[in-house]
Amino acid sequence: MDSSPTYDGLPPVASSSSSSSSAALFANNLKGLLLAVASSAFIGASFIFKKKGLKRAGASGARAGVGGYGYLLEPLWWIGMITMIVGEISNFVAYMFAPAVLVTPLGALSIIVSAVLAHFFLKEKLQRMGVLGCVLCIVGSTVIVLHAPEEKTPSSVEQIWNLATQPAFLFYAASAVAVSLVLMLHCSPRYGQTNIMVYLGICSAIGSLTVMSIKAIGIAIKLTVEGINQAGYFQTWVFAMVAITCIIIQLIYLNKALDTFNTAVVSPIYYAMFTTLTIFASAIMFKDWSGQSASNIASEICGIITVLSGTTVLHSTREPDPPSSADLYTPLSPKILWHIQGNGELGKHKNDDLLSAEFITVVRQDYFT
Repeated sequence: MDSSPTYDGLPPVASSSSSSSSAALFANNLKGLLLAVASSAFIGASFIFKKKGLKRAGASGARAGVGGYGYLLEPLWWIGMITMIVGEISNFVAYMFAPAVLVTPLGALSIIVSAVLAHFFLKEKLQRMGVLGCVLCIVGSTVIVLHAPEEKTPSSVEQIWNLATQPAFLFYAASAVAVSLVLMLHCSPRYGQTNIMVYLGICSAIGSLTVMSIKAIGIAIKLTVEGINQAGYFQTWVFAMVAITCIIIQLIYLNKALDTFNTAVVSPIYYAMFTTLTIFASAIMFKDWSGQSASNIASEICGIITVLSGTTVLHSTREPDPPSSADLYTPLSPKILWHIQGNGELGKHKNDDLLSAEFITVVRQDYFT
């Protein structure tokens, strides 16, 4: 008779199997951790490459912030795009090995990477209060992620379609699209160059819908590889079209934000807003808010407040980029136009071509300060 010790009624072989399972789980988590760190490094560096490409494009033509697309001809911008794609792929694969609670908070490392690289390569300085705001964004977003509800993984594209067409998520999606349209059509032409929340609000709201669509596409690809073809379902192609459209919109307005504002400010604000809205959209779509404890809900609210505080501090300490030479020929501000109207009589007396020294002084003080 075998006298080997047993644990909980299981033979030693079962104990050995449990140990190997734990080792495999640790190895998978380690792979996910390394992939997530590499993803953050790539994504953080991509901001710098894209910013330098945008600056070169702006020096020789219309800037992206005012509707130019010359950056598409800049090699540095494409290096940034490729770097970002590699980072996003690494992040996607990381979720295959490690849980979201481990992978998602590590996305905050991209903020630190971009801020450090911007300091050395773009000469963008981050004030002490800006550092505090950056820390608040990271801490707040991490708290939100750690206390976010667990997500149930659907087993087919049809299941995700049913979740996406439930009234609660349809209301969220319609609200996100409506807010984005208002920001794009009304706020962007008027306040886009002075308020960072306009461009990043569009990127974050549309980005939350992008993640939901990408998740559906990922499940479709996984099932197709396993032998259950999902290409025949129209839902798969609807999700694909939504994802492509949202990604294009995100890229356009993220480029405008990078071209207009300090990179060290764009990165943490975009990360904080995108993370918050994505968690919110996922919780609505998958109904994960039900069953949450009061402590988790309170922690999530505190995390959101912390993120909002951090973004406020960052925005208030933003160091504006010096105006480029092309900016000297942009249309005059409404205040200058008001001065022109107020001095119209003087201009008429000088054949509408000459302006007094007093008027030029007013313009200089009003426009360049």
